[in-house]
Amino acid sequence: MLIPYDLHIHSCLSPCGEEEMTPNNIVGMAQLLELGMIAVADHNTARQLPAIQKLAEEAGILLVPAIEITTAEEAHVLSLFPDVPAALEVGELVYGALPPVRNRPDIFGTQVIMDEQDNPCGELDKLLINATRLSIGEVFRVVRSVGGVPVPAHVDKSAYSVISSLGMIPPELEAKSVEISPQGLKRGFVLPEREKYRVITDSDAHALETMSMHTACTMELSECSVKAVLDDLRRGVG
Repeated sequence: MLIPYDLHIHSCLSPCGEEEMTPNNIVGMAQLLELGMIAVADHNTARQLPAIQKLAEEAGILLVPAIEITTAEEAHVLSLFPDVPAALEVGELVYGALPPVRNRPDIFGTQVIMDEQDNPCGELDKLLINATRLSIGEVFRVVRSVGGVPVPAHVDKSAYSVISSLGMIPPELEAKSVEISPQGLKRGFVLPEREKYRVITDSDAHALETMSMHTACTMELSECSVKAVLDDLRRGVG
């Protein structure tokens, strides 16, 4: 079956995410766009996922639990997990690996956790958009240790991508899938490696308008399940 997806969305918990990116608004927009599955991947935390999972289940949309982890090399890794508890476990480790720099809401934006009624129920103090002390190799190992799949994020971008930070996708990572931004696809970005990768494209939305204007790609799966998504990304091409 072909399933429309957007596997890289930010909520209002990310300081760079607009305040309108609440759990209900994200799931509601996904319904309007007729998406079959979404992943909310906030920077270096999974704390928004429990509320979004409840709403997604009610809406009949598959939530793939995710975090966008920033490595010590300042590369972003879209990390997808088999369930919310696994994402929360890794999220706490990642949050603990952030430097002790407090967020400045007046400069960077708020970092608000919301419940399924979009009521604020917490706030994170550390600035989430900083790099963690975890190397990219450590991030890949930790994500895989709980059954997750690490995917180099927006590898076409000139900042905060594995290629911009390291000049290549290190072969020892054994990455099978990568994310290329919609803008990268439009300008014909070509991966520099000879290795073939499974390519996904997502909105990386920080605002509802960005989410709504993104033309969703589809993923062909045997069933609409998190396991099927992760297996597809883990397998890659061929």
